[in-house]
Amino acid sequence: MSAPSSRILPALKSVCSTCSLRELCLPLGVDPSDLARLDATITRRQHVRAGQHLYRMQDAFESLYAVRSGFFKTYEITGAGNEQINGFHMTGEILGLDAISGDRHGCNAVALEDCEVCLIPFNQLETLLQDIPSLMRQFHRLMSREIATDHGMMLLLGTMSAEQKLAAFLLNLSQRLGARGLSPTVFRLSMSREEVGNYLGLKLETVSRTFSKLQEDGLIRIDRRNLTIRDLPALERLAGCAGRG
Repeated sequence: MSAPSSRILPALKSVCSTCSLRELCLPLGVDPSDLARLDATITRRQHVRAGQHLYRMQDAFESLYAVRSGFFKTYEITGAGNEQINGFHMTGEILGLDAISGDRHGCNAVALEDCEVCLIPFNQLETLLQDIPSLMRQFHRLMSREIATDHGMMLLLGTMSAEQKLAAFLLNLSQRLGARGLSPTVFRLSMSREEVGNYLGLKLETVSRTFSKLQEDGLIRIDRRNLTIRDLPALERLAGCAGRG
């Protein structure tokens, strides 16, 4: 049964049924008659300023977060006290899935720019997942995508040269941005070169040198953090299409 209309407060939140991200987020494939119940669950949006944490490692797990705008990075602190980045997350993606099994967040999530997220209380979402099979299927797809991304990253770090790693990384960003209706060939890197290197397992000097090499070879043009992919087929050949997914 759909929630009463009095519980649906469009003025206070992003309503899934009218959100431009619905084809990328949880509502994908959910019948319109069930969307009101999901709308009523997502009762709040949160603004997160650049440099501010959305959550920290070992925080109690209460909600998932759908990124409505902006870019986040997730990272852990190693035993030696160093930061290890394990992901970059953009508009239309879900943060916090890794905390479901242990009821506590297993990493830190910090905004790389001013962001906005939709809060999805997990205890309420669980009830909806049981009642709405199409929502359960989409939730399983999201979790499967996370697993596939992690697996692809392991292959990326273990088998590729620096040029291949950077090419695959840029292709991955390109494809994700393109899926959101944004330019897949002209975009701004929200992360620093040092953060790119941390994620890819490369030293800062290697990242800078590799960016310069890709530019000299005519594959990209980069001005600070503004990047243009000039030869997409060549970038795909270099990466062996490893950036797809």
